[in-house]
Amino acid sequence: MPTLSSRTDTFTESMIRKMTRIAIDHNAINLSQGFPDFNPPKALLDRLSQVVYENHHQYEVTWGSQKMREALAAKHKHFTGQTIDPDKNIVVTCGSTEAMMAAMMSVCNPGDKVIVFSPFYENYGADAILTSATPIYVPLNPPAFTFDVDQLEAAFHQNPKAIILCNPSNPSGRVFRMDELQVIADFAQKYDTFVIVDEVYEHLVYAPNKHIYFSTLPGMFERTITCNSLSKTYSITGWRLGYIVAPAHIIDVAKKVHDFLTVGAAAPLQEAIVTALQFDDSYYDQLLSIYAEKREVFINGLKRLHLNFTEPEGAYYVMVDVSEFGVTDDIRFCEWMAKEVGVAAVPGSSFFHENIQHYIRFHFAKNVDTLTEALNRLETLRPKALAAKNSHIW
Repeated sequence: MPTLSSRTDTFTESMIRKMTRIAIDHNAINLSQGFPDFNPPKALLDRLSQVVYENHHQYEVTWGSQKMREALAAKHKHFTGQTIDPDKNIVVTCGSTEAMMAAMMSVCNPGDKVIVFSPFYENYGADAILTSATPIYVPLNPPAFTFDVDQLEAAFHQNPKAIILCNPSNPSGRVFRMDELQVIADFAQKYDTFVIVDEVYEHLVYAPNKHIYFSTLPGMFERTITCNSLSKTYSITGWRLGYIVAPAHIIDVAKKVHDFLTVGAAAPLQEAIVTALQFDDSYYDQLLSIYAEKREVFINGLKRLHLNFTEPEGAYYVMVDVSEFGVTDDIRFCEWMAKEVGVAAVPGSSFFHENIQHYIRFHFAKNVDTLTEALNRLETLRPKALAAKNSHIW
């Protein structure tokens, strides 16, 4: 028999999705895969119930329905101040996962180099490899998850085609400051590099931190490919609606890539989501308030448990340092914790290029009752983990 493709030899299945399966197997509270256990906004659900009886069941325009692209352009202008053309500057994709892949395939040729900050959302490294690009990893140093300017410029010295920036960051919850973004922008111009920005968590930034849209920096719109998703903002991770915003000549290529990757996102869902895209500012204020409360409940609980963690500035993830338990294999530790403690987390090693085995990632996109129960279960973590520390389980 002929051999199979070697593209995937260097990476495994998604550890995030694996931990969800393990959580189900052990009836553990799933704080691994970042999806909520509460409903989307009622106005959106009401509109969806109407859409199913309307004529939206066939193919839409490949790169997104006209109404959805116009609504996206209006929302983009409201929050960034940029006027973009819904026909020339937007492609609707099947989630931000496809948006990132389409962006990579639009700008990278085989053999090109791409800078990836580490830790990173696990798809980024895989995206680079699947597009036959070579990732250059630059560490975000814990516990603050900041980068070293000299290390970053050393990566730019290798003439990368693009750099991937997730802001706010998954998995660390880091929100990049203006001075840090300006360093990246200056290097991107100096070394003629594209910037592929993942801004999925744009509306989940906790005071006093501020979200700065990268494409609004001077001279950056022309070299920025912004990838986004509606999953987190409207609690619809299963709808798989994402999009790309970029200059017209990049979008022209992204349209072709997207067309042959997936043809198009689900037409009924595109029609329904227009309602949410037209929400006023009160919705986003309330969304942030809800998540700020969840954040406080969860991180205050971690403090009471005396766990060592980095407070997230944005998104809804918390990186916890479990080195006190002698962890040298974080995958086995997370599997043990799901079974013995009843709470599922993601092994941090799935996000780091470096051999770092002592971080795990929780998420708090759950009802407060769910978070409270998870914290109650985590009260048993320290005594159980310390008792098992010398048994070489992990």
